[in-house]
Amino acid sequence: MTVDQAGPDMATSQEGEPDALDSLGRWTLRPGVSVTVLPHGVHLRGWITSVTLEGGAGLPVLWGRLAEALAGDGGAELAQAAVAGSPLRAALVTVIGQLHDHDLLVERPAGEKGDAAGENGDAAGQWFGAVADRPAEAAAALIRNRVQVLAARPVGPLARAAARALDRAGIRAATAEAADLPDGQVLLVAAGPGESPLAAEQDAEERAVVVGLRPGVGFVTPVGNARQARADADGLADRLRRREALGGAEHPGLPALLASSAAQRLVCAVAGLRDPSAEAGDARLIPGLPAALVAEREPLRGEYRTWVGPVLVDADRVRPRADVRTLAEALARIPVLTDRLAGVLDEPDPGALPQLPAALVRSSVGGEVLVSGSARADLARLEAICRAAELLLGKGESGLEGEGGPVVGAGAVHARGRALRRAGAVQQRDTRSGDTTGPFGGAAPVPWSPEPGRHPQALHWWSVLVRRLGVDADVAVSRLDTVGGGTVFHAEVQVQVQGPTATGGVLGTAVEASADDAVAFAALSAVVEVQAAADAPHARHLVTPSGAVASLARPEATAPWEDAGWTTAWLAESAAREPELQEALAALTGWSPQPWEPPADAHADVRALWSALRQCGFSVLCARPGHRTHPTLTEGSR
Repeated sequence: MTVDQAGPDMATSQEGEPDALDSLGRWTLRPGVSVTVLPHGVHLRGWITSVTLEGGAGLPVLWGRLAEALAGDGGAELAQAAVAGSPLRAALVTVIGQLHDHDLLVERPAGEKGDAAGENGDAAGQWFGAVADRPAEAAAALIRNRVQVLAARPVGPLARAAARALDRAGIRAATAEAADLPDGQVLLVAAGPGESPLAAEQDAEERAVVVGLRPGVGFVTPVGNARQARADADGLADRLRRREALGGAEHPGLPALLASSAAQRLVCAVAGLRDPSAEAGDARLIPGLPAALVAEREPLRGEYRTWVGPVLVDADRVRPRADVRTLAEALARIPVLTDRLAGVLDEPDPGALPQLPAALVRSSVGGEVLVSGSARADLARLEAICRAAELLLGKGESGLEGEGGPVVGAGAVHARGRALRRAGAVQQRDTRSGDTTGPFGGAAPVPWSPEPGRHPQALHWWSVLVRRLGVDADVAVSRLDTVGGGTVFHAEVQVQVQGPTATGGVLGTAVEASADDAVAFAALSAVVEVQAAADAPHARHLVTPSGAVASLARPEATAPWEDAGWTTAWLAESAAREPELQEALAALTGWSPQPWEPPADAHADVRALWSALRQCGFSVLCARPGHRTHPTLTEGSR
């Protein structure tokens, strides 16, 4: 930031009104701020922020005067020397404003000058001065609370390390035995005056954290009440069990790393500071969702990971999460669901699979190979996640491989589009078989051929299928009209002559709002089918694309050169037709998809997956009209 460029209009107040220099006496430079004087400026580095101020050769001198004022009288003498409206005062106020903007100043404790230390020890006081908005209040809150360290083995290395870390923060922690805690877990509970830490499970105001250590790996739960912390610990321990190291000596630094991190999280929560996970600046962490620290032995490291546990107790965890609304949001949540240590699904990966003409990704579902394809790899990854979740949620249900089982989507609109398309395809099949008892007007054939004037995407994918891949195929398009006037188009790509890459029969189908869209997605699905047969012949599950994803992938704006032949522009067009298509499909099938949740006797893994999807903003709906998993289908607690 160049001070000369700021100008007096940015920095000075109206004549006679107090400005930042007049109120400088309330502030002091935070402890730990490092200052490097430059030839024509100064560079300041704080806890998590920094700023470089540049100007003329006099700026270092100006900073020297300001630093003396911050450490001494608070700028009273400097304010008198810098006349209101002068360039000197404008420059001073600009520099002070930058210090505030970058959180490099902290309020002085009442009656003190230049010392932001708290009452609970020099080290903790300096730390509060460096990170807290009001260090004295943070230190006082810490003093008012008592912390108890509970463990099955209070004399174990993890419990002793946690007590030492709390002691260094200025807290006298009492260690006690808790026989009901699993071996290798330590519960830290903080309680205010007159409250018992042991009663924390009944008091939502209590703050607790669990630190756990298993062979070669450990964790620190998010802060919550004791019930939530213990539930998170059980969930983390269960998911990390598959990552335990086999043999070898335990790293001596792992207990200290975990215990000190747990103490820091609890101290920050009690003192009203930001959680340490927020200080990491990790863009992979999802705002609004808790983060767990997971540490590994080889190499020794700790990393915060977004945690979507199976049990929700605290009010902020039970609160319904906002649905995913964009493709970027959905893609940001896939790493949470597929985290190698704390996730619930396998990560879709292109690996050695071809990415042209269609993009393919591969993952594992219950020990079986799943391959997903689409026009782009990001869309293929999303389709793979949704289908893998459906297969795992629907374990044991009839019709799993067909239209039965729950439907998963990235948000309600995406899930509803996938469910209605599946139901519409079933409706078309029933219509062709002669069942015309539903609320529709029947199916009418629609001639379609690859001729000029057709949508570029339909022509492109048809050309890829029949020319580039050499498949002798034909396409049948039909129109399904509802009583209310809505129109739905169904396309089916069929192989005419059996060849080396195809075995005859139906290669791809689609249900969309226009004939060209239906042909485009059916041809794209056929391309995916042919590629998968050649490059992933052992895949047990194949996922083909549909237009439901357009509602997520629609860009806010397209570039001037992106015409209808570009995938982004095509998806934007399809997304615009999506609301009418969903209404027409609902009228066609006589059904509106309802929320799905696991039955009471569902496996714990199924409930954990369902909970993780909901917390990440995904929606789970029942699959088709008349499909029921259990008597009650409600949103339930999130």
